[in-house]
Amino acid sequence: MASQQGTVDFLLDQMAGAGGVSARKMFGEYGVYCDGKMFAIVADDQLFIKPTEAGRAWITAQGTLQQAPPYPQAKPYFLIAGELWDERDWLSQLARRTADALPAPKPKPPPKPRK
Repeated sequence: MASQQGTVDFLLDQMAGAGGVSARKMFGEYGVYCDGKMFAIVADDQLFIKPTEAGRAWITAQGTLQQAPPYPQAKPYFLIAGELWDERDWLSQLARRTADALPAPKPKPPPKPRK
């Protein structure tokens, strides 16, 4: 089941305090970015955060850490329970802490000249 645009819009609004948060549609689901770094996936209307030590510490301070793959054959991500989506400041901090812990995206190679 593909995620609904309304779910993604709500999550982006809730995480706006993290800075430049955006989403891109990917195979019927969404990659979520903060300052150009993909840090989360919205799949089947669920929020999956890339695992980092900073994210783990922030999530476990709030409660129970759940992990699940966002799609078949994927590595486990942190699954954020729907009741935490209303915690705007907490969710923004999770987004910022996770993005800060991730490496910068690799620069794209220049296009090859046409012959």
